[in-house]
Amino acid sequence: MSAQPTSAISVAEYLAIERQQQAKHEFYDGEIFLQAGASMAHNLITANVIGMLHQQLRTHPCLVLPGDMRIRTQRRKHYMYPDATIVCGTPIFDDEHQDTIVNPVVIIEVLSPSTEQYDRGRKFQAYRSLPSFQEYLLISQNAIRIEHFARQNDIMWLMTEYTKPEQVITLASVPCTLSLAAVYEKVVALDAADDAE
Repeated sequence: MSAQPTSAISVAEYLAIERQQQAKHEFYDGEIFLQAGASMAHNLITANVIGMLHQQLRTHPCLVLPGDMRIRTQRRKHYMYPDATIVCGTPIFDDEHQDTIVNPVVIIEVLSPSTEQYDRGRKFQAYRSLPSFQEYLLISQNAIRIEHFARQNDIMWLMTEYTKPEQVITLASVPCTLSLAAVYEKVVALDAADDAE
């Protein structure tokens, strides 16, 4: 998320603007924030995760969606673009445009220096208002580290940190696992190539 919001606007104004342009913006309590472009590591990690989840969910009534699918919170105060989302059953859309969902089960964010504080703070807080939301993954692009937050009840989330390539994350709300080695496949090679230059 960009650090420079625009002046306050309504939800209707935000959606009208957003649906007429290529750039993505998030909406937070009347302010819109431009989504910055992603690094090569960020894109590789996102592609690896979506590929693994798609393969595992092919025969299940769940869908993995890429970062162009917007999520709306209950009170229509926040519209956000996670890097990946899993929806189970029938997707519930915000309106007839079918470009904003309100029933994510798993949300995945690949952390960037400019967005990490927001992804951990206000964004996670907004996501938690969604009753369907059960698991949150925060994936570092600078080191092998994934934080897995699992809803325990309405007020408690359990966080487990994974930092070794041989570790495997098991998602409780969908029949999926994520191997850290596979999440970071080709990312370490990319870092080594950069170091050699």
